[in-house]
Amino acid sequence: MPRFFRWFPWLSLVVLALLPSSPADAFPHVLQRNESLARIAERVYGRVDYEKILVAANGLDAGGGIPAIPGQRLEIPALQHVRVQAGDTWASLAEALLGHAERQDVLSAANGSSPWMTPAEGAEIVVPYNLRVIAGPSDSIVSIALRFLGSREKAWVLDRYNFLKGRSLKRGDVVLVPLTSLALTEAGRAEAAAATFVERSQAAGGTREAQRRAEAEMPSLLAEVRGGRYLDAVQRGTRMLAYGDLARPQLATIHRQLLEAYAALDARGHAASSCRTWLESDPAATLDPIQLSPKLLAACQSAASSPSPSPSSAPSVRPR
Repeated sequence: MPRFFRWFPWLSLVVLALLPSSPADAFPHVLQRNESLARIAERVYGRVDYEKILVAANGLDAGGGIPAIPGQRLEIPALQHVRVQAGDTWASLAEALLGHAERQDVLSAANGSSPWMTPAEGAEIVVPYNLRVIAGPSDSIVSIALRFLGSREKAWVLDRYNFLKGRSLKRGDVVLVPLTSLALTEAGRAEAAAATFVERSQAAGGTREAQRRAEAEMPSLLAEVRGGRYLDAVQRGTRMLAYGDLARPQLATIHRQLLEAYAALDARGHAASSCRTWLESDPAATLDPIQLSPKLLAACQSAASSPSPSPSSAPSVRPR
């Protein structure tokens, strides 16, 4: 054992606790001469006060404080983005990504959902960064919540997340703080890419943004179809499909609405194509004659045999 750890035996446990849990949730940075953690935080996150996150993530607050020196390799925390697979639940995702299934409430809340809901297959979700904070002699779960989550009221979140059950902290305790507000600046994303940061983490947020945009427009699409504004619905639906890689439930909903709009416009080939994609995207969908008109059933019955129409044959849509 190195002499330094013989002098401070408790610090060896701290260092082990601070080792990164996964290379996918941080990227490396070598501290340059005349460069401070505050300057790095401002460049990477756009927030000087995130210096405290860099300090904690690199164990520089251990033992009363360890100075960062030029040439030192730092870990820069960032968020992961992962795709939901068939059969995933918030519990299984939390188990795999956050270390315990009971952390599903934090994971689902970070994605605007709830633990009892099923995450959409194909959806891109954000994964909180597990910041490991070493409790100092005067730290409490309340003070840590205020320092890193910005509110004393969130102390119960940390208590539940760390299974403390109301127990007071002792010096040297490791507290996991799930961070979700770690958006990188343009300079931060460039640095992450230069450091060969994996594509599925912060830089991969484009898919998530496309899915968010589509979700925001979904009520308008439904209203246009219900109101008989079929040309507007076709225009909106095709625009939503062009946003990017959407989740399967989103594809199912859009194509179900396009089926109705195309059938009303007598665009039979497009109606058949939309029905085909709707059924492929939603395995639970059925051709219920009570729910579907004869015109829609006819379009769906020809879906298996009719080829997909070319884009040039789409009905003309007047710009709004």
